Amino acid sequence: MKKLGLLPRIILGIALGIVIGSIAPQWTVKLLATFNGLFGNFLGFAIPLIIIGFIAPGIGSMGKGAGKLLGLTTGIAYGSTVLAGLFAFFVAKGLYPTLLNNQSSQSFENPEEALLKPFFTVDMPPIMGVMTALLISFTVGLGIAAIKGDILQKGMNEFRDIIQLVIEKIIIPLLPLHIMGIFANMTQGGQITAIMSVFAKVFVMIIILHFIYLVIQYTVAGSIRKQNPFGMLKKMTPAYFTALGTQSSASTIPVTLEHTKKNGVRERIADFAVPLLATIHLSGSTITIVSCAMAVMLIQGDALLFSQIFPFILMLGVTMIAAPGVPGGAVMAALGLLESMLGFSGTMTSLMIALYLAQDSFGTACNVTGDGAITSIVDKLTNKEKQPIQKVKAS
Repeated sequence: MKKLGLLPRIILGIALGIVIGSIAPQWTVKLLATFNGLFGNFLGFAIPLIIIGFIAPGIGSMGKGAGKLLGLTTGIAYGSTVLAGLFAFFVAKGLYPTLLNNQSSQSFENPEEALLKPFFTVDMPPIMGVMTALLISFTVGLGIAAIKGDILQKGMNEFRDIIQLVIEKIIIPLLPLHIMGIFANMTQGGQITAIMSVFAKVFVMIIILHFIYLVIQYTVAGSIRKQNPFGMLKKMTPAYFTALGTQSSASTIPVTLEHTKKNGVRERIADFAVPLLATIHLSGSTITIVSCAMAVMLIQGDALLFSQIFPFILMLGVTMIAAPGVPGGAVMAALGLLESMLGFSGTMTSLMIALYLAQDSFGTACNVTGDGAITSIVDKLTNKEKQPIQKVKAS
């Protein structure tokens, strides 16, 4: 199983869950429900630790950057991430009533409560609430940046490494089994047909939104730099496909750097901006999370209100800063907000994770490809020497 990528394991888990729910005896599904209860409780315990472990050191390290350049890059990246979320919201708000028609139903209850209960449960209360964890993260991160606290920064970095190991060695490997249990229970409860229909439609819509948003980003960058946006986007395709395979923004940094420079960006700007953007610019992931969250809310019968989603998008842009550079890192960082701001239950969170991870590689690819556009914009806005942009021969 370790030789398989995460996406094949997720697909396999969904398929096995449907098969088990269709033919297995009730005690088998109940056993999976027991595992789901234990894993879900552990995930709830880990959420505040994930928030502190990644947001605090991320904000702290950003404060040691190159001043004005750091502020400009961060501001543009945050703006792009928020706009991506708003873009996804308005498209989903317009399309979902038709696209997911007759699939908003109160029958999508928590299968562990409505159908089969686990054999036993173990309480794993988190050490603090989600908002407390966020406030601690912002306070500590900004404090580290203000006092240049090297010792505290090093300690937070080591804490981040521990949490990343928890995600890599425990949460991510067990997610396919967790998702298999959820789908087995839903299949036995007769909910699976509508769920799979939602998966397919949302998946296709998200991929289309990614490509449209990349065209928008490069149209803006090309207009500012007076370059052909489609030519710029074409040069970034190796970074897109590398991220598609690795599912990691961090692993794709060397390729993103190389091809960003081929678009005429100055070397010192690219060397600064691309690694930074790999951790703070998550437009593709934001499109995915907002689209998936709204789909899950709709099938649960919840209203899709702008007044509820907009604050979520604003916080999402901050919370995903320095999200772990592992598959599914962005949705892990967002779990706390889904629960505290959108009221997600355990089953809604599981559906959300399954929807997100099914196309995580496409979101990552959109993120890193968009990094090239943001870097190009920053390069132009900071080019005080007004040097002519180096023309690169079309490949």
